[in-house]
Amino acid sequence: MHKTAGYHQLHAEGRTHQLRRRIALEAARLISEHGIRDYQLAKRKAARHVGVSDEGYLPRNREIEEALREHQRLFRAEEQPRALRIRREAARDAMRLLGRFEPRLVGAVLEGTADMHTPVSLHVFDDSPEAVALLLHDHGIEFESRARTLRLDRERSGEFPVLLFEADGVAVDVTVFPRDALRQAPLDRIAERPQQRASLAALDAMLTGNT
Repeated sequence: MHKTAGYHQLHAEGRTHQLRRRIALEAARLISEHGIRDYQLAKRKAARHVGVSDEGYLPRNREIEEALREHQRLFRAEEQPRALRIRREAARDAMRLLGRFEPRLVGAVLEGTADMHTPVSLHVFDDSPEAVALLLHDHGIEFESRARTLRLDRERSGEFPVLLFEADGVAVDVTVFPRDALRQAPLDRIAERPQQRASLAALDAMLTGNT
């Protein structure tokens, strides 16, 4: 009797793993081919496509990230590295322009999973967000202003101004933080730990080393 119960438990666990894997792979395809950057949205669309309505089967963000890397290796082996390099070069140009605001590169362009749909994501630091907007204006760069809510730690969230513009045909997404926020990054949406950030010097090293 215990053996039968154990078999059914293993069977259920195996089925759960298979469904999570199918949803993760489909979500990775949607992210790569349709430019969906919201992992929750990609998961839900993928689950509907697979025919799953129970949210208990939804994979974690880390599983989506791993599936995305696998999809890029299999189906975007030539195209994705080119798109990544173009975005890192665009990030370098934007960071040079925004140098007085101590820019940091974050997100998929830093982590290496960026593709042709991915914007360059930067964090900049100034106690006056208007100063960043004024610099773009003075350089004749058209931009849109938005706001973004980010988790600062497990208990706190904050809303920050975002400026969106294009550099050499690549979308650039700049979140403006107060200067003291340079010491601690907001939480990563995937790993639940402070976001990885890279300075201009670190990005230069990556481009020189072609990593």
